[in-house]
Parts: sequence; C-alpha cells; structure tokens
Amino acid sequence: MIAETLNTPYYAVIFTSILTDTTEGYGDMASRMEVLVNKQKGFLGFESAREELGITVSYWESLEAIKKWKEEEEHSVARNKGRDLWYKSFKVRICKVEKDYGFGL
Repeated sequence: MIAETLNTPYYAVIFTSILTDTTEGYGDMASRMEVLVNKQKGFLGFESAREELGITVSYWESLEAIKKWKEEEEHSVARNKGRDLWYKSFKVRICKVEKDYGFGL
C-alpha cells in the first residue's frame, strides 16, 4: 500500500536492513511497532518491502516527531533487540521531502 502523505514539505525516514538467520520474534515485534508508531504524534504513514534487503520508509510531519519516535521506550527496546539479534546490518537516512506527486492513487 502506498502511504497517503500531507502537503510538502514533510520528512521521510528510510530504514534499510539485512536480517541475520535469527528471526524468531521479529514478526511479532514488527507488528507491535506498527501499532505503536500509528499512535505517534506527527506520524503520517509508511511503506515497507522485505526480501534479501528490507526497506521501510516512514513519513513524518517534523524532525521533532522523528526524534520523539526514536526516544520512545518500546521502540528503543525493539531497536536494541534488532542490533543484538535480528539485523546483520542496517542504515537510517532522514530526508526532507520537497515535492510529492503520483498516479492512480
């Protein structure tokens, strides 16, 4: 599903990752994070795909909203578990979206 976003500008957090062979509990935690992030002030939506390389792009109203999500307690626990168990590697990029257009939405 393609996320509906507000008028520009807004922010995108691009999270790319490669999983380890240890994925027990990963799906449950991802589901919990989806429920939790949808309650965050300033969260606009996300898009995600996973094969060998996982890519999740989340959309936010402000840098402050992104910072608060990073500092959210359960999200911090999930991030630490990811580093310890699930991710072989990951990268986070934060971008300001200046233009937004599409087709067939």
